[in-house]
Amino acid sequence: MTSPTINHNRTALVVGASGIAGSAIVEQLDRSGGWTVLALSRNPVEGSPARHISADLLSADSLTLALSDEKPTHVFFTAWARQDSEQENIAVNTAMLRNLLSALNGAPVQHVALMTGLKHYLGPFESYGAGPVPDTPFREEEPRLPAPNFYYTQEDELWASAERQGFRWSVHRSHTVIGHAVGNAMNMGLTLAAQATLCRELGKAFVFPGSETQWNSLTDMTDGELLAEHMLWAATTENAGNQAYNVVNGDVFRWRWMWPKLAAYFGVIAEGYEGSPRPLEEQMHGMSQEWGKIAATHGLAEADLSRVASWWHTDADLGRNMEVLADMSKSRLAGFTGYRRTEDSFRRLFDRYRAEKIIP
Repeated sequence: MTSPTINHNRTALVVGASGIAGSAIVEQLDRSGGWTVLALSRNPVEGSPARHISADLLSADSLTLALSDEKPTHVFFTAWARQDSEQENIAVNTAMLRNLLSALNGAPVQHVALMTGLKHYLGPFESYGAGPVPDTPFREEEPRLPAPNFYYTQEDELWASAERQGFRWSVHRSHTVIGHAVGNAMNMGLTLAAQATLCRELGKAFVFPGSETQWNSLTDMTDGELLAEHMLWAATTENAGNQAYNVVNGDVFRWRWMWPKLAAYFGVIAEGYEGSPRPLEEQMHGMSQEWGKIAATHGLAEADLSRVASWWHTDADLGRNMEVLADMSKSRLAGFTGYRRTEDSFRRLFDRYRAEKIIP
C-alpha cells in the first residue's frame, strides 16, 4: 500500500465496526499505529483493539449524546441497514449518515470516507441491471442511472455536509467484499464456506448457484483488507481526497475457473452451471438443523446457520445476467498500488474461519 503522507497522531471513528469492512478498517488502523480507534456499532466486537461506542444511527439524540465528548479526526462509514424497497433504503441509510455527520458538527473532522459499491452502476437489488448499465469495466465518471439509489443520496448528503463542515471526503465503490465477519448480511466468503461444508458433510456436490453469464464471464471482487487499505490511503494522502474511487483486488477471473479451486480447498466435488441457475436459497433450504449437528460434532463457535450464511446475497451476486467488473485506473494514477489475488483472498479467509472454529 502507498504510504500515507501525514503521520501525526489521529483519532478514527469507524461506523459499522462489526461488519466485514468496518472490522478490517479497525484492524488496519491498529496495525498502522499512531491512531486512537473508536468503533461505533450495535454490539462490541470481542477482542477488538478499538474502544466501543454504542449508539442508534437512526436517532440523532442518541448519536449526539454518544459522541458529545469524542473528537475524531477521520471517519470511516461502512454501515447500512437493508430495507424492503429502495425508497426505504434511501430514507433509512441516508438518515443514518446525515445523523452521524450532524452529531460530529463541531468535532475536528478532517476526512470522511464512505463505502458504497458497484450497485452505483448496476442499480439497486429490486431493479438490478433493469435500466441502461454502462459498459465494463465500470469507470467512476459514468453518469448516475435514472433510478432511485441510496448510494446517490448518501453521496449527496456527504458532499453537502463536507461543504458545511469543511472536511475532505472520499467514496469507495467496492465489488462483492470477501472478508472476516459473522452475522453479516452480505458475506459471500463465509456463505460459500458454509455451502461447501454442508456439501462435504452430507456427501453432496458443490453446485454453482448462479447464471450462465456469471459462470463464463470475467469478474472481480474486493478483499476486505484491501478495502481498508484503500480507505485509509484516501483519508490520509494529501491529494487523494474529494474523489470517488472504485476499489477491487486488481485481478480478474471466471467462476468456471474459480469454482473447482474452492471445491478443492474443501475436498468436495465441483459442479458447474448446467442449464439454469440453482439458487442457494433452494439448495440449502432446511439446512439449519444439519448445520447445528455439524457445529455440535466439530465444536464450532456458531451453531446458528442464519448468522453464518447469507444465501440471498450470494444468489443475487452470482445470478446476475451481465458481466460485472470495475476499472482501478483512477486509484492507480493517484498513487494507490494495493493488490490482491482473489484465490489467495478466499484461501486466507477460509484458513482464518477454520482457525476460529467458525467452519470445521
